[in-house]
Amino acid sequence: MQHILSALMITLLLALSFTSAADTTPEALKARYFDAARQGNTDLLEAFYDAGVSPDVADDKGYTALILSAYHGHSATVEYLITHAHADPCQEDNKGNSALMGAIFKGHLTVAKKLMFTDCAVDAQNQQGQTALMFASLFDRQALVKELIAQGANPQHKDKSGNSVADIALSQGNYDLAKSLQANSLQQVSSAKHDR
Repeated sequence: MQHILSALMITLLLALSFTSAADTTPEALKARYFDAARQGNTDLLEAFYDAGVSPDVADDKGYTALILSAYHGHSATVEYLITHAHADPCQEDNKGNSALMGAIFKGHLTVAKKLMFTDCAVDAQNQQGQTALMFASLFDRQALVKELIAQGANPQHKDKSGNSVADIALSQGNYDLAKSLQANSLQQVSSAKHDR
């Protein structure tokens, strides 16, 4: 019953701002919701949440409003979703990618930094065994690499294909980063031996 009431409230609320009855079908409302996330339309997202929509609802690919907003670089919307709507920053899409991975992939460093300081596991892996550190290494996001390692990301991690973080940097011609990662890994191995 609660879902029906929420749907009716959303329909009534949003129908006032749409031009035709076709805009208020469940499919149109769903499209409008996810488009609002892609476009960084925080006001429209807030209207959906005020009407009872969960901020963690996902589309058929597993994309949430937070994942879409992060991927498209909407820093203010990401801030709203985390702080006010209480969206789950750790929620993953159907391939296991997080909002942080999407922001790193697209090069939205401000958004990525916001997401790095949430309570998500720093070494969370997608279905390929890739971590946010691997995404940062792949795209030569050196400042993020340093910050992720400082937060405890494992530079020795290997994905399901056996590639290390340094291997991924090398595959893209990010030689300085790969050298730095290899040195960091050697330093960690050395420290672990001395701790024994």
